[in-house]
Amino acid sequence: MAKATGFMEFERQNRAEREPLARLGDWQDFLLPLAEAPLQRQGARCMDCGIPFCHEGQILNGMTTGCPINNLIPEWNDLVYRGQWRTALDRLHKTNNFPEFTGMVCPAPCEAGCTLAISEPAVTIKSIERAIIERGFAEGWVQPEPPPKRTGKRVAVVGSGPAGLACAAQLNRAGHWVTVFERDDRIGGLLMYGIPNMKLEKQVVERRVNLLAAEGIAFVTGVEVGVGLPVADLRRQFEAVVLCTGATVPRDLPVNGRSLSGIHFAMDFLHSNTQSLLDSGHENGRFLNAAGKDVIVIGGGDTGTDCVATALRHNCRSLVQFEIMPQPPQARTADNPWPQWPRVYKLDYGQAEAAARFGQDPRRYCLLTKRFEGDENGRLQAVHTVEVAWESADGNGRLALKELPGTEKAWPAQMVLLAMGFLGPEGTLPDQLGVAQDERSNVQAAYGSFQTNVPGVFAAGDARRGQSLVVWAINEGRGAAREVDRWLMGETDLP
Repeated sequence: MAKATGFMEFERQNRAEREPLARLGDWQDFLLPLAEAPLQRQGARCMDCGIPFCHEGQILNGMTTGCPINNLIPEWNDLVYRGQWRTALDRLHKTNNFPEFTGMVCPAPCEAGCTLAISEPAVTIKSIERAIIERGFAEGWVQPEPPPKRTGKRVAVVGSGPAGLACAAQLNRAGHWVTVFERDDRIGGLLMYGIPNMKLEKQVVERRVNLLAAEGIAFVTGVEVGVGLPVADLRRQFEAVVLCTGATVPRDLPVNGRSLSGIHFAMDFLHSNTQSLLDSGHENGRFLNAAGKDVIVIGGGDTGTDCVATALRHNCRSLVQFEIMPQPPQARTADNPWPQWPRVYKLDYGQAEAAARFGQDPRRYCLLTKRFEGDENGRLQAVHTVEVAWESADGNGRLALKELPGTEKAWPAQMVLLAMGFLGPEGTLPDQLGVAQDERSNVQAAYGSFQTNVPGVFAAGDARRGQSLVVWAINEGRGAAREVDRWLMGETDLP
């Protein structure tokens, strides 16, 4: 245990953030690092629980609590408190291939499961995790580790998001020759183009990709398997294939006026922004620009927040975010006990920036979009909404949406960003491979085996489970690698 009375002596200290209005002028990380002494005090707050819910990822009431990759959290909290940073890094890498990613973009379900969170603010697990890996890179402790010998087996990983990269890293560690195929021009998938730079700086992604390449993984960009590379050629060249293509089909909003110019899916907006930023610092103009526009983001979650923050950095004229659900309560309710993920109101980084810019939280709750209005040239000019209430539909706790008469409103808008989640993976590649899919188009492959109905073809991450967290993608990538290794070799030593 780090310090027997640490949780009573020290209060939670979060990483400081750069001042919201100042950071709107750039695309750099908005968080500031904690110094070593405060980090050690934060590690001292860990109680080394007899049953540590923090590092056992599970789904409770439809939400993740605890760490899906089973990070050895109490161990490295204790090691940080004692100043044993190198050993802490070794323990962290035992379960997590990419702690720099999870330490920046994971919503920290581990903290939701922290026992201290029953009555006090949770241990700052996420901040400590990020500090450990950044200390490791700064000290030169993180170096390429190619496998000592090769098996001669060749595996193709399709998709270079967190699931694909984790799968490739583990298979390479087992000694297989791994090639990762990515249809975009840069490696990283969601990490590269789905998350904006101020939340995950792209040199952090490139740093890890370069490390994986130095360990022997081959990366092929600009090639879409099933289009630029025929499936028959892929199967002929590789003994196993792992589908890590993500769930990239966005949920649409089929209301009147949907075809008007100015309505975009969130990922098209975020992707084009980051690509133009990296290619030219936005000089080439090849991005969906919110500058000077009244912007409405429809949908919440991390993607909605990222759209809010990106539009603000474009210097939009106004910004509103619609959510169809009610505003969450300020504290846990009786039907949301620990260790469930806390469904409580919070001001995320994008909303905090909008509040600093416009004077209030941009979110408007219990709003239903009824139609889009355009001008004579087919360009969006307004969004029409109605307020709704959620009422009990039956005795089983299910709720039904009811429109409230007299609450109709027209909102000026020249840009709408649809951030309502994703339906599943695109169907072209699964169809060509002949793999079975469920009713939501997810590739059918049982969790634990990750094998599809086609011998030698596996699936992991959002392509298999549907839209989920980065940390679940890493979990699945590691699990799929273990089963591919077992299928190729008859046994496996991969964790």
